[in-house]
Amino acid sequence: MAMPAGALLAKIENLQPRWLEEEFRHGVMALGGGALVSAVALVLVPEGTRELSTLPAAACLLGGALSFMALDRYLAANQTPVSQLAAMLSDFIPESIALGTAAALGGSTLLIGVLITVQNLPEGFNAFREMREAGSRSPRSLILKFTLLAMLGPVMALVGYFFLADFSTLVGGIMLFAAGGILYSVFQDIAPQVRMQNSWLPPLGAIIGFLIGMVGYMLEGGAA
Repeated sequence: MAMPAGALLAKIENLQPRWLEEEFRHGVMALGGGALVSAVALVLVPEGTRELSTLPAAACLLGGALSFMALDRYLAANQTPVSQLAAMLSDFIPESIALGTAAALGGSTLLIGVLITVQNLPEGFNAFREMREAGSRSPRSLILKFTLLAMLGPVMALVGYFFLADFSTLVGGIMLFAAGGILYSVFQDIAPQVRMQNSWLPPLGAIIGFLIGMVGYMLEGGAA
């Protein structure tokens, strides 16, 4: 439910002084980008490459990046403001599947659960602001949509738990495909919007986002 919570947070506008509003928005955007990178580095790529050999793994990652590039070009051509929403769902769905498969196999779900929560709050914030600025629907209808999209998490986790636990190679391919798409989204849509002239605070949001993922990884026993 961090996704609609981020959308509710995004309704708070016109912070004073004005520079605080800009710093806050860019910082939240950077936080989402950092959390996305941590998901790629600590969950999607390590888990995906464990199940696939080098060539198929590289093909899945590149395929994800190219697919998201094609989607980005399509959305731009049709002036559809959902790039942040696409980035949010690109990690939310495969990570939810991974959460279900990990639970079915008796593995730990702490890191994946923490990353899903940390990512969806700033991503919900950014996606809401992006769609509102483009005049897309009322705030109430957007928050309702985000709440319904949040239900995809439990559904995908159940799919992973009951149907995909025995198909680890397929799950690995899905993770790497999503990782490629996320990396494209981060460097194409999120990172260029983070930087502000004469301001060095927003990029720290990316570091904090990545740091949260790293701490969760270490607490789970991923590092000595």
